[in-house]
Amino acid sequence: MATHDDHLEEEELEKIRRYEDFTTIDWIQDSILEHRRRLRNAQNNQSSHHLGSQGEITLAWLLAQLRKAASSGQSWFVVTLVGICIGINAALISIITEWLSDLKMGYCSDGWWLNQQFCCWEIDADDEGGCEVWHPWSTFTPIAWIIYVLLAALFSFIAAYLVKQFAKYAAGSGISEIKCILAGFIMKGFLGVWTLVIKSLTLPFVIASGLSVGKEGPSVHVACCIGNVIARMFSRFSRSQGKMREILTAASAAGVAVAFGSPIGGVLFSIEEMTHTFSIKTMWRSFFCALVATVTLSVMNPYRTGKLVLFQVTYDRDWHFFEIVFFIIIGVFGGLYGAFVIKFNLQVAAFRRKHLSGHPISEAMILAALTAFFGYFNRFLRIDMTESLEILFRECEGGGDHENLCQSWAQWRMANSLLLATLFRIGFVVISYGCKVPAGIFVPSMAVGATFGRMIGIIVKAIYRAYPTAGWFAACKPDVPCITPGTYAFLGAAAALGGVMRITVTVVVIMFELTGALTYILPTMIVLLVTKSVGDFFGISGIADETIRFNGYPFLDKEEHAFHIPVSQVMRKDLHTLNASGTRVHEIEAKLRDTEVQGFPIVSGDTDRTLLGHIGRTELRYVIEKAKRMGNVPPDTPCFFIAESLIRSVASPSLIPSIEGIDEDDTVNPLLATTSSSEAVNFTPWVNKTPLTVAPGLPLEIVMKLFKQMGPRVILVEQYGALVGLITVKDVLRFTAESEHSSSAASIWDDPGALNSILEEAWSWASDVGNRFVGWGRGLIRR
Repeated sequence: MATHDDHLEEEELEKIRRYEDFTTIDWIQDSILEHRRRLRNAQNNQSSHHLGSQGEITLAWLLAQLRKAASSGQSWFVVTLVGICIGINAALISIITEWLSDLKMGYCSDGWWLNQQFCCWEIDADDEGGCEVWHPWSTFTPIAWIIYVLLAALFSFIAAYLVKQFAKYAAGSGISEIKCILAGFIMKGFLGVWTLVIKSLTLPFVIASGLSVGKEGPSVHVACCIGNVIARMFSRFSRSQGKMREILTAASAAGVAVAFGSPIGGVLFSIEEMTHTFSIKTMWRSFFCALVATVTLSVMNPYRTGKLVLFQVTYDRDWHFFEIVFFIIIGVFGGLYGAFVIKFNLQVAAFRRKHLSGHPISEAMILAALTAFFGYFNRFLRIDMTESLEILFRECEGGGDHENLCQSWAQWRMANSLLLATLFRIGFVVISYGCKVPAGIFVPSMAVGATFGRMIGIIVKAIYRAYPTAGWFAACKPDVPCITPGTYAFLGAAAALGGVMRITVTVVVIMFELTGALTYILPTMIVLLVTKSVGDFFGISGIADETIRFNGYPFLDKEEHAFHIPVSQVMRKDLHTLNASGTRVHEIEAKLRDTEVQGFPIVSGDTDRTLLGHIGRTELRYVIEKAKRMGNVPPDTPCFFIAESLIRSVASPSLIPSIEGIDEDDTVNPLLATTSSSEAVNFTPWVNKTPLTVAPGLPLEIVMKLFKQMGPRVILVEQYGALVGLITVKDVLRFTAESEHSSSAASIWDDPGALNSILEEAWSWASDVGNRFVGWGRGLIRR
């Protein structure tokens, strides 16, 4: 039975494990530790649950019942608190983002803190004379353009500077890293307080700068930061990685829920995209957290419209079967967009890592300035992306005629603007996503799809107006608008989002919750199935999975692989082992110093490699350092890893309570045991005596399932009781990468291609021009 001292040592060791950066969690070991905590708590509570001698209620009994009730409700309290904080944070980010976005165009004379919508709240957009209290920075277009570009660059500079100086993990989307963290990868500081503060502060600046990035992906990261910070305040979660994973999963669902106003879509996103293991208990907590966050956002009502997101619309017209052809075209575009962006964005990421890693602030400023410089003259690029989505989703009869968008005389001019906006946005999404500022890809992809879809809708509507009596349009009623271009934008946004993220069911639910259009679920499903088919044809994963692979994180995707080989062809055979007895302290210190492996199998001897257990690197270091603090431990002090070996070497049997019928778990476990010759360091309490093992002939696919579903750090391979090898997640990933690289189709896809060459040429040209400019400046100074 574990003593109080054993419990303290266990907690101390767990604290060390939690702060080992870039290591993986052994979920089996974490489950064992959590099981022991539950047993201890049950034993402690059982002693105080009894009533008085006469059956009367005592104060101790009442306190025990209160503690039990508080323990049972603590998880729901934490989930509720996390949801409330996520909703408040999302509302504040939305309000600040709207104000900063409008600040690039002008200011409100009634209050500098008001954006254009609130400044002109009581004025109809169609009123003659416009809004007098809203003042543009200049009525002279070139001056307004320059101010627009300068403010965009300034906002980008502020965001990039804060990220570089205070929280490097605040850059990027964060979804890729969170998927790895939920799988058991430890990244210190990624979900910390500073990351939360800096990402929440800089996200409005990034979106307002006009960069072709979104806030929805970073919203998931921010939500998980909130969940981590709050849960760490409670010992029940700070001690258990498994319970912490439940909170982070629920927080990720709430992050998507507040980004799209879609609580059910947030839960499905967590299931489909974020985590491998999703129990019913976790699903309920995720749903509850998403619901609380969404209700909080609704109460704060950041847009003062009663809507949860700016681009929330409602469709009341049905679709026609002849439109399926155009829906398929939109679906093909979504698949091609996803394949193009993922392929070339990774090449840009490789170029950024090679040449621009030391210039993150300059890169962000230049990208924002270029985006504003070229986007100012396009009506769909000049405004904020979420506002653009709201305009493109609207029906023409519902106030959606933005700058003559619905007028037949301007239809080809609008189609041209939408095409240019689509091409421009695709290019800047490729080069902007991944720069060192908070950057998501959800809304930029939706904006790309919306402009393309609206263009297709305008073209179809123009064809209908030109040939209204054609048999193709026989289903159209004469007195009712037949084509709704806004629905094409809606489907295009779903296609582009599904193409780049490679998710299907989640997108259908999110788009339905955005619109409430039950009749458009079938078209959305058709579009996304076509998008997925096109993406499968190119053999790519979602951009989050590809980014994980690019960064080399230890993460196994959800896809099933068929390699048809045994584990013996992938396992490591050159192993670093420890003998159960006869090993000296200096030998262990030498192994710790000369190797980087995270654990050591315990074998019976060098010749007879009978597997007896496994001990982690952290445990070895911890025990040796603690033994040295307790007393003098010479380098040649013997070490024991198995209880039987220690018992046979003990000088006095009185040190052991009972030798006959002794069980390993009942053996006294002093850190320094006195043997017949000298003291010995006893490692037996820290040895995993039942490590997960497989036979060398087991198919590799089954081993991959063990890693995904059970989450061990290492799996040992034994044959007839003898250790023959071991395998880790990194070994599986290494083999998978080599297999894909040897495939001809994969090698064509992974080829650097033309973009990499263009980027290298552009960098060489820019460097040459910069050197010449510096040389010219120096010569001018000398003169």
